[in-house]
Amino acid sequence: MKKTFKPRLKARLRKNRQVLNKNIDNFFGWVKGAKLVELKECNVEEDPVRPELDNEFRTGYGRKIYGVEYQGEIHAVMCFAYTNEIPKSVDELEKLSTDAFLQSAMRDQSGGQIAIAYTVWSKKKGGGKLIVKEVFKKIKKSNHLNRLITLSPLTEMATDFHTRNGAKLIQINETTQNFEYNVL
Repeated sequence: MKKTFKPRLKARLRKNRQVLNKNIDNFFGWVKGAKLVELKECNVEEDPVRPELDNEFRTGYGRKIYGVEYQGEIHAVMCFAYTNEIPKSVDELEKLSTDAFLQSAMRDQSGGQIAIAYTVWSKKKGGGKLIVKEVFKKIKKSNHLNRLITLSPLTEMATDFHTRNGAKLIQINETTQNFEYNVL
């Protein structure tokens, strides 16, 4: 009796491990085929951080929307502004990104030197971390960007997300906080 029980238990454990590994591969398999794309607009109602900002603001002077696309569907979104200084509020972000854009129009069309991520959200597990990684790669490849800073709300969720992804808190403002990701 003891001899027949042991092989059955081992077989069951082996089968469960295979099923678990297959489920994990299916769960995160989408990450491998995903790519970063620039978007003309996004559904602002899905934005849990700054739903009050319309697409006109998000694509205004010196601002862009990026998404992680997999099989024709967007699974995570991050909105950026390019500035030469670190903003402390959304209003300041608008002024600084417009200013940096207009300055670059007179020079070399490159925009500001600092990428300011002011909102990020994910529709699928792993999407937030993936979009941060992909944007990181894009900034490292760019010739004019030398810093990646966030303009985050004063929430525990934002703090946890950025520290978990390797950012350092650089300042706390009246209604926001700024984290910096090391890009060099």
